Amino acid sequence: MRVMATGLRFPEGPVWLKDGSVALVEIASGCITIVSPTGEKRVLATPGGGPNGMAVGPDGAFYVCNNGGFDWHEMDGLLRPGLQPADYETGRIERIDPVSGAVTRLYDACNGHKLRGPNDIVFDAHGGFYFSDLGKTRARDRDWGGLYYAKPDGSSIVEVGYRLNTPNGVGLSPDGKTVYVAETPTARIWAFDLESPGVAKKHPGQPHGGRFVCGLGGMQMFDSLKVDAAGNICVATLVTGAVTVIAPDGRVLRVVRFSDPMTTNVCFGGAGLDKAYVTLSGTGQLVELDWTGPEWSTPGLALAFNR
Repeated sequence: MRVMATGLRFPEGPVWLKDGSVALVEIASGCITIVSPTGEKRVLATPGGGPNGMAVGPDGAFYVCNNGGFDWHEMDGLLRPGLQPADYETGRIERIDPVSGAVTRLYDACNGHKLRGPNDIVFDAHGGFYFSDLGKTRARDRDWGGLYYAKPDGSSIVEVGYRLNTPNGVGLSPDGKTVYVAETPTARIWAFDLESPGVAKKHPGQPHGGRFVCGLGGMQMFDSLKVDAAGNICVATLVTGAVTVIAPDGRVLRVVRFSDPMTTNVCFGGAGLDKAYVTLSGTGQLVELDWTGPEWSTPGLALAFNR
């Protein structure tokens, strides 16, 4: 494992770029940062609020889930997000120009309902994107969360599933027919089987209509996720500080552990997508490691429009 960058203010949403750089968000600083292969940091944009998940769209721009911000506190040397802050305005989806850093707000509502805390995002081959809305937590209540599908030109947003319990990571199966969503406090993975872009089959028994895949026991929570080339779900796991690899049938295949209990995001890069870039958010680090090797030969899945 190689530490690429330190001193980041709760990094998440890593995106590997073809020049070897990694773009990421610093939620606590409200900015988008580019980390060079040698570790130099450059701020591309400062949208404010709480930029969270990020993906490259069909036009080469960065599309960002902005959760609207958190109260922040430090505990045991780790930076941690807290409740909805006093200056909270709204959650939103933003487009970041990759050259100028100009910020354009695309969505802050769906069907008249305000977005609360958009969190993670993935583009499909049709050029649209799925994103989760984690909601916000206040001192004595919190929001239900949802899964949404939208077009990058700002023309359309639809609700795919609602009343998820703090939905976080989002990823697509290799054939593009299934969207996976991770719930944070329950450490559960749900699958939404797609009938067409933005339209999911409703499975009975859950208000959101998702299909249960896996749930971990003990004191563990899920954060963001990516899918590998074999269709396995690689989900960052809080408290235990790991990336947990889960098969589509729910079996836990591999657990890669880190020193930071706030292990929040992973993305894949390198010429063969054989490297993993992981955000250790509590300690403010971005690390790189060889993902494939003698014990595991499956590389990451190529994203639809990665630059």
